Amino acid sequence: MRRLRSLASVVAIALGLTACAAAPAPDTSPTPGAGPVVAFYGDSYTLGTGASDPALRWSTVISEERGWREFNPSVNGLGFVNHRSDFGENDLPELVIGQHPDIVFVTMGLNDNFSFDSRADFIRETITTDLTRLRDALPAARIIVVEPFWYTDERPESVETIIGWVQDAAAAIDADWIPGASRWLDGHYAGSDDSWMAADGIHPSDTGYRQMAEQMDAALARLDPAL
Repeated sequence: MRRLRSLASVVAIALGLTACAAAPAPDTSPTPGAGPVVAFYGDSYTLGTGASDPALRWSTVISEERGWREFNPSVNGLGFVNHRSDFGENDLPELVIGQHPDIVFVTMGLNDNFSFDSRADFIRETITTDLTRLRDALPAARIIVVEPFWYTDERPESVETIIGWVQDAAAAIDADWIPGASRWLDGHYAGSDDSWMAADGIHPSDTGYRQMAEQMDAALARLDPAL
């Protein structure tokens, strides 16, 4: 099995190859409007890296369809433990809490696979800490935890382990759980005859994000109550 590379480690290369892989700027405030504020705590797959326009990322698609005010400060390479110091004193959960959102999406865990061998215990601890912190600070918010995304046919054992930890932590805070997201791009990874990946081979293309939005839309309809 070839060595897995972190999304953060290849983003600079991808940016030099093609503009379509460029990362949009993280949100600094919710989009205008009168709808509920919906915050997204995620990495490049929620930021929309690889899309030709930020409006095409899955988070924006589902937000616009529902009249939500999207707040998406997601960051390339972010994990429950990876790149957490990039924010200084105000880490991403703190930014989310500061917006007092009505709904919070947690779409984290992919990048932690690249730190698993050396930091497994810390990853598990931080998953629980982050979700508990969000619940304690936002007791009235609806928290939706999504199974961590994945990006290749190769699936190290850590993928399922981290998925299990995230699911357990979601249940502990009585959050909604969306299963199966690590399989949403299956059969359409880089190198396939019908790839949904951007030119960097790592992030979804416009087609990939459209498919993710459709999957998320269907998953939200299955929640009780539905969104």
